[in-house]
Amino acid sequence: KAGAARSEEGAGAGAAGGPSDASPDEGVVEDLPLIDEKAVEQLTKGLISHYLPDLQRSKSALQELTQNQVVLLETLEQEISKFKECNSILDINALFSEAKHYHNKLVNIRNEMMMLHEKTSKLKKRALKLQQKRQKEELEREQQREKELEREKQLTAKPARRT
Repeated sequence: KAGAARSEEGAGAGAAGGPSDASPDEGVVEDLPLIDEKAVEQLTKGLISHYLPDLQRSKSALQELTQNQVVLLETLEQEISKFKECNSILDINALFSEAKHYHNKLVNIRNEMMMLHEKTSKLKKRALKLQQKRQKEELEREQQREKELEREKQLTAKPARRT
């Protein structure tokens, strides 16, 4: 029926439009022999029945591959996240070792400061004792001078008083 309809359309277009309006394929349609629709249907069914099982198997295999790829991608993402965690753990370990290093430095500085504080306290005490000793010596010298002055006054000749 389709072939007959084509041949009728081709014939109608050629007659109405004239030879100059005809398409180059128009004559080919008329040259085709009439095809039996039942034979076309049977050939189509045969072709489909021949290739359909393979195509369905291929489709199911592709679906299975797609599912396996999804599972594989999820597994890879999990592994990547594990590696990221490992890297972050390494970073954390590096931070902890650096923190330990700086903590040790702080402890050393604190110990040095405590030692310096003790030394300065001892030096202050020593300076205070030296200052007190100097003041005491100076006071003793002053007292010695006063005694000497007093002695000189006593030794100086005094005119006797006449009564």
